[in-house]
Amino acid sequence: MSLVARLAALPCAARRWSAPLLALLFAAVLAGCDNSPYPAGAAAKNILFNSFDERSPRYLDPTASYSNPESPYTYSAYDTLYGYHYLKRPYVLVPKLAEAVTPPYFVDAQGRRLPDDAPVDQIAESVYDIRIKRGVMYAPHPAFARKPGPDGRDQYLYHHLSRADIGDRRSPLDFEVQGTREVVADDLVYALKRHATTRIETPVAAVFSEYVVGLKDYIALIKREDAALIAGLPRSSQDKPFLDFRRWPLAGVTALDSHTVRMRIKGKYPQWKYWLAMPFTAPVPWEADAFYSQPGMAANGLTLVRWPVGSGPFMMSEYVQDRRHAMVRNPNWRGEPYPCEGMPGDKEAGLLADCGKTLPFVDGFQSVIVKERVPRKELFKQGYLDVPEVERPDWGVEFRADAEDSDEVRSFFDARGFKFPQTTDINSWYLGFNWLDPVVGKGDTPEQQLRNRKLRQALSIAIDWEEGYGRIFRTKGGEAAHGPVPPGIFGSKEGTPEGINPVTHRLVDGKPVRRSLDDAKRLLAEAGYPGGRDEKTGRPLVLNYDYQRTPTPEIKSELDWMVKQFGKLGVQLEIRATDYNQFQDKVLKGKHQIFWWGWLADYPDAENFLFLLYGPNAKSLHQGENAANYSNEEFDRLYRRLQTLDDGPEKQQVIDRMVDIVREDAPWAWGYWPYVAVAFQQWVHNGKPSILIRDQVKYYRVDPATRVALQAQWNRPTWWPMLGLVLALAGLVVLARRSYRARQLATASAVEPALAGKGA
Repeated sequence: MSLVARLAALPCAARRWSAPLLALLFAAVLAGCDNSPYPAGAAAKNILFNSFDERSPRYLDPTASYSNPESPYTYSAYDTLYGYHYLKRPYVLVPKLAEAVTPPYFVDAQGRRLPDDAPVDQIAESVYDIRIKRGVMYAPHPAFARKPGPDGRDQYLYHHLSRADIGDRRSPLDFEVQGTREVVADDLVYALKRHATTRIETPVAAVFSEYVVGLKDYIALIKREDAALIAGLPRSSQDKPFLDFRRWPLAGVTALDSHTVRMRIKGKYPQWKYWLAMPFTAPVPWEADAFYSQPGMAANGLTLVRWPVGSGPFMMSEYVQDRRHAMVRNPNWRGEPYPCEGMPGDKEAGLLADCGKTLPFVDGFQSVIVKERVPRKELFKQGYLDVPEVERPDWGVEFRADAEDSDEVRSFFDARGFKFPQTTDINSWYLGFNWLDPVVGKGDTPEQQLRNRKLRQALSIAIDWEEGYGRIFRTKGGEAAHGPVPPGIFGSKEGTPEGINPVTHRLVDGKPVRRSLDDAKRLLAEAGYPGGRDEKTGRPLVLNYDYQRTPTPEIKSELDWMVKQFGKLGVQLEIRATDYNQFQDKVLKGKHQIFWWGWLADYPDAENFLFLLYGPNAKSLHQGENAANYSNEEFDRLYRRLQTLDDGPEKQQVIDRMVDIVREDAPWAWGYWPYVAVAFQQWVHNGKPSILIRDQVKYYRVDPATRVALQAQWNRPTWWPMLGLVLALAGLVVLARRSYRARQLATASAVEPALAGKGA
């Protein structure tokens, strides 16, 4: 029965309450107008609100975590030895947990110390002796809770629990007693040892084992020891005995004293310092492993994968799988001052206004799942999201494109004070040529090599990246690249007259101008394909383009545009789009010809991009990251030299020569450097876009009072539809009552004659 019918059917005494009921209905409808995904009153708290669009982060364990959506939580929960200056570009390493950014010293094969300028071939090891700050405390956690023991010494309160003791606890905060302790050097040793574990994924264990002395053998040792520990357990068992890495020493990582860790690295590898700015090397207390290894913990979701145990500025307070996550201020965090130096324009942008103030500014941040992109944009425009997503640096690009397409949208954004700071950063997209392919690859004979190179150069000229990703596909836009080394890191000359690629561009009035199609057609003819046809057979040149996604309407428009670029030379491009797994399989087998690929920097060094063209890293031959399978003996020799060089003139010369080589060989059509732009509400301060800085939340400052006021202003309910609804409901009630009374009267009229007849 409908609500109106129910009201009409009420007895007269109860019907007097229909108006109050309608008022309550009216209030309930109004309450439904609040589109906020957060509880009432949340906006007044000093919290940063954002969203995520897929499943919950897979790994928050610092040993395993390597994906972008996990980074806001891992970088907030864990202290790294080093970090990056929040405002300076190019990126500058600064100490975080460490007292200072400490350079290594070098020793020879006999362990004798060498001078800092020793020849690389004499250096057997680089030794890092790093002092950590005193008084750094872990966030409160039951793993550290203690109680007096029978012998008068403290014992861990929650290290000998049964399944019954754990009960239905599903959060560390469900335990009555929380504890803490100081971070010590042994925790850094323990963290490096954990990369030998067999119980979770260890994505950088192979890399680390190439450099950390003894780690490769240590991994083999732990594999054997762990197999012995779990022997006899059911394969499906989630509960495995505590794997205590303290039992087995690792030669390459030791604690010299309570606050000094020594790391021994094979040879000279200056890039090691950048790994110390990532959670892979952040301290991990053994107590956390011991606590979470107890029977019943994993079944209740109590693991390091979900509940980090670190000494960073925030700690996990809520983890609702695939729905909601919250982090709050770590009450034990030591605090850091907001930077007082930056780049030109930072002061004018208000990024130095909080100079010297203690971080973090917010009391925490909360993330809710919003699966669709359009609703996330609407929630941001309504003021219910302070930033659409913490870790994604592309939201501002899309909002800026929306504003450029419509004066009305631009005025709306301006009126609401949205901020979309934009820059380029160290990531790239490019089109690659498979070096193993007989048509676009290296070629077997000197004559064929020359022809193939001219073909690649002609195609590189024809693809107008400035048009495609500068003017057409602006939601994915960026600046045309002239080589493999992006702006913002040492050695790059992108954006300068010296950084122009002479193969594809000319310098006109100090600016790069893409070479003409006539230049491309001339090269194409010299390659043996005049007008896009094979000069020997007369057949059209048909090339295959392998794309790593199933086409959507948006992607199809990009593919159509690429076909047109080749068509300008008379070359036919066949699209072979597949899902990512199929594409990966094709590339591993070397069956691709021309392909689309990108790279997001791990650290700010040219080596992290030039290794994408290093021969021994060929993906189809050695399963490396050189998807083009490019190989050049001089380039490979220079790359090995680059790996040993510190920033300076010699390194610059090596980078310049390597860039010249690949520009001439053209194993890539260089693509573009994507814009990086973040979307902020006007009440969020200190926002600066970045690829590498992942602990950015601690720098953000929120003005909750402004947020509350503007949310109310921007989301005022429209009253007339509600009033119309109430009047309509009231009318229906009146009509229903009249109908009910009419039926009652009709029934009474029919009954009276019958009663009269009986009485006679």
